[in-house]
Parts: sequence; structure tokens; C-alpha cells
Amino acid sequence: MTAPDAAPDAAPDHPGRDRPAPASADTPAAADGPRAHGASGGGPSGEDELLLREAEKIAVALGRMFPGLCEVVLHDLRDPDQAIRAIENNLSGRSVGDPPPGLGGLGGAPMTELGLARIRDPDYPGVLQNYPNRFPDGRPAKSTSIGLKNSRGAYVAALCLNLDVSLLGTAARSLANLVRTDDSDEPLAETLRARSLDELRAAVEEFAAARGHTPRGLDAAARRELVRSLRERGFLQVKHSVQALTDLLGISRATVYNYLR
Repeated sequence: MTAPDAAPDAAPDHPGRDRPAPASADTPAAADGPRAHGASGGGPSGEDELLLREAEKIAVALGRMFPGLCEVVLHDLRDPDQAIRAIENNLSGRSVGDPPPGLGGLGGAPMTELGLARIRDPDYPGVLQNYPNRFPDGRPAKSTSIGLKNSRGAYVAALCLNLDVSLLGTAARSLANLVRTDDSDEPLAETLRARSLDELRAAVEEFAAARGHTPRGLDAAARRELVRSLRERGFLQVKHSVQALTDLLGISRATVYNYLR
């Protein structure tokens, strides 16, 4: 799925926000060196800094409006190497000062596509709305990236929202199970096609939803039942399936193998 960059984003597993250290002559925020093209050269202007401070308030308010569900990240496009200015309701494991991801996921890759495009092109779209993304552990996300310009028309910041849709997917499956009826005349479906990681994730989320939990909310007995069921259905033959399970269930590889004994 497409990833946020200086556009969308996400650090620790608990809601909260890392605050940047006060700017000093030794920090990027106060450095006198040249800035990336499209940002104000010769150091940040008072206008740019004010814009970032005001955007930071918005990031905090939005993150606290949707705790545990939507990560909000503010990127400082004046310094691509330390672009994350603030992160609220951290879901992706990043920190203030990290570079943003490109269009390949919510990880810690150097700034690419989205961020660099905004820095280089003042005419780049100001809003990228509701595009598909993924957190580092494979959870699906829906992201929106909002570029913020100064009075000179240069992009100074990007405010990015990353919605964890895996939680909503669990709720949707729970509702589907609630209204589903059995059709005894429906023929059994069989396929010889190889399983995929996406199908594995869907199977895990469906199993958890049927029990009224998220995958990480399952107890040990339910996790053991799930892992053994996945083996019987051929899901553990999928490449990287064990790693996917550790990410989805929040357990170690050793625990997965222990459940298979």
C-alpha cells in the first residue's frame, strides 16, 4: 500500500507525543546551513517557525481526539534528515527527529517521493486524501497528508494522519458474523492455489473478531488454537508467515513454534 512520507506517518506502542528539544545553535532548527530546495534558506524564518508551532497544536488535538486509532505526525520539510517535528498517538514506532517514510510504508526510510516532491515543487498537491498505507508490522492503514505553505509559497511542513483500519476491520468482521446465516445447500469451496500473507492476516483478524477481540487481545489458549488451525489450513507454508504472526499477535517466534508442538 502506498505509504506516507513527509505526508502520512507513526513510535512507542502507547498514545502520547514526543516533544522536540528546544532549538539551539547546534540543532537543525537553528542551524545556519543551507536548507533543502523549496524551504527558506539561511535558517528558519520566524514565520515558518510560527506555522510549525501552530500546526503542532493541531497535531496534538487530532491525535488525542482519536486515541489508539489514528496517528498524527507533523513533518518539518525544512530539514529532510530530521523531519518528524511531533508525533501524537504513536502507532508506527517512530520518534521525533526521525526521517519520514516514502510511498512504501510507515517505516523509518529516508525522505522520498512525497516529502521530496513537496520540497522541490511548490505546485505539488496540497492534500493527498485517504490513500492506502501500511504500518511496519503489516497492519493496514488509511492515510491523508496535508502540505502547509508559508507566505512565499514554499512547503514548510506536512501534517499526516494514519488511521489504523485493522481495528475497524475486526469490528466489521464481528458485525458480519453477527448477521450471517448458515446456508446448508452452499457447496464447499476448495482451492489448490497457494495462500498469501494478506489471506493470513485476514484469517487471523476473522478468528479474533469471532471471539470479540483484536488479534493482540487473544489469550494464550486462543492463540494456540489459532496457530494450529492456520497450520492445518496451509497458511504456515506461506513465506514469512511466522514473522507475520509474531507481528499480528505480539508474540515471539519461539512462542509460535511452541504452540505448534
